Amino acid sequence: MKRKCIKVFALGCHPDDIEFMMAGTLFLLKEAWCELHYMNLANGSCGTTEYGVEEIVKIRKSEAEKAAAYLGAAFNESLVNDLEVFYNQDIIRKVTAIIRQVKPDIMLIPSLEDYMEDHINTSRIAVTAAFCRGMPNYHSIPEKDPLQQDIVLYHALPYGLEDGLRRRINPDFYINISSVIKKKEKMLACHQSQKKWLDISQGLDAYLFTMREMSEEVGKMSIKFKYAEGWRRHSHLGYSGKETDPLHEILKKYRS
Repeated sequence: MKRKCIKVFALGCHPDDIEFMMAGTLFLLKEAWCELHYMNLANGSCGTTEYGVEEIVKIRKSEAEKAAAYLGAAFNESLVNDLEVFYNQDIIRKVTAIIRQVKPDIMLIPSLEDYMEDHINTSRIAVTAAFCRGMPNYHSIPEKDPLQQDIVLYHALPYGLEDGLRRRINPDFYINISSVIKKKEKMLACHQSQKKWLDISQGLDAYLFTMREMSEEVGKMSIKFKYAEGWRRHSHLGYSGKETDPLHEILKKYRS
């Protein structure tokens, strides 16, 4: 009997957010023959001190496409400019349409607690859009047929591993990404325009080192792994069966 191909939809906020907090898990899912879909809700329009909006958006789209191709994921276009990620019906209906089209079994999304409102709103939008996926009277933009299937949502850790009040966010479980840390690093390196920007805006002296250091810190939190990513499962209510946990089933040998 042919096994069902599991579809995974990674929805981040800005180009390189997926790479920082989710990419290791995505590479392991790819190795497990899952079908991957990649999307940044915002286009990176404010991530620069040297380019205009149109130019930086083109640059960051090209970098994100390169990163998705390296991962082996289908690329989905961004919807809004940076700092225009608002929790409103227009964006929710557009994300609902993408979910109905992709038909994911798993969604990997940002933390509901984070240092930046764009990230928090991306998470809230994803949660609501996934909830609305099967409602015939909820009209997506563009119109797509309702999706009547289980979907399981997992929240990544926030960038910096803390919320806006500097409180540590602890995951429900950890995924050992030690075997794919070099791939995660190479995927992040696709976003060349961001090294200079983050060096200036956030004092990151070493773009790739910061990612590796954060992954190592999560590994220490796990007490088991050298490098890890942490995850929290969203409530099953309105999304799936209570015991449905595909990320555990697929990656159980990597999970704490």
